[in-house]
Amino acid sequence: MTAGPGTAEARQSRIERMFVLLADTLAEDFDLSDVLDQLAHACVDLLGATAAGILLVDADADLRVVAASNESSHLLEVFQLQGQSGPCLDCYSTGKPVEVVDLSDSANRWPEFAVRAMGLGFQSVHAFPMRLRAEVIGAVNLFHAEPTALPPEDARVAQALADIATISVIQRRVLREREHVAEQLQLALNSRIVIEQAKGMLAEVGGLDMGSAFEAMRRYARDNNLRLSAVADSIISRALEATAVVAHAKSRRPPRRP
Repeated sequence: MTAGPGTAEARQSRIERMFVLLADTLAEDFDLSDVLDQLAHACVDLLGATAAGILLVDADADLRVVAASNESSHLLEVFQLQGQSGPCLDCYSTGKPVEVVDLSDSANRWPEFAVRAMGLGFQSVHAFPMRLRAEVIGAVNLFHAEPTALPPEDARVAQALADIATISVIQRRVLREREHVAEQLQLALNSRIVIEQAKGMLAEVGGLDMGSAFEAMRRYARDNNLRLSAVADSIISRALEATAVVAHAKSRRPPRRP
């Protein structure tokens, strides 16, 4: 049965809204997990799938289920990961779409997956890579209750949704990495300020030049298995007496030869 103009227009409008939502994540602070969940449900709504699931690779290079439209698709995605076999994993490893029109014809290729998928009521699988140039970060997977050949237009829409979702995920990861680097840099700068202040206190208390004050503090940290910044912070807060650090350094000096 061919969809009427009104139905086609409504579907196109929903597709456009999904693209806008994914594009907005590039400019605004969206909850990415919520967006991916909406994407999984949108694949069901827009592409006529029975269910959908999304796999993403984590920081340890392990694939994880990050979204599923229902419990059956979630279980099937988890089963693929546990068994390390299935069309969605092949899609991720090759970076190319995988189409399984009828799972009963693919029982030899993925025997355990085919049995489990059909047991959950699925007869067809279409997997689309989440990729940006040579980098593949996951897969968007569509499951159908009947043997299904996805129309070329729908396949293009599915891949386009996967592509823009990939850009959103990668940008979010880059931003997090930048924030982490900036945070680490700020911590290093803050530690340096504390160390410089502690050096000044040691120099004043022990009558040392700044170089000798730093060596005294470093010696104390090493001998007591402490971080240099922690020793400096203790000196400034007076939890550790500067005189004790100076005395420790002097006690570690080799005796002068007669």
